[in-house]
Amino acid sequence: MKPKSPKSIELREYMIKRGYPEGFAEVVTRNLNTDWTAKRMMGYLRNYDLLPLEEVADEMLAILSDRNSIMEKHDVEESNAKWNVFLNEGFGDEE
Repeated sequence: MKPKSPKSIELREYMIKRGYPEGFAEVVTRNLNTDWTAKRMMGYLRNYDLLPLEEVADEMLAILSDRNSIMEKHDVEESNAKWNVFLNEGFGDEE
């Protein structure tokens, strides 16, 4: 697993300050270890008072699912772009 981003570290401190258990905040930020995912969670938490741990965990899973969908979309777009180049240029050994 990659190291935590600065926003992820900030999220951990934010959660502890808001009253979430330190161990729980650690697990959340271990999974939301990029700036993008940490910002999404902080935005979610800012809209509520102390939420039940189950709701925070559910939101963490939703954020991870969104991230995975976006990553898959980028992979498909990249493959499609390469396929289009191949269709237009072929193998490149034609003169």
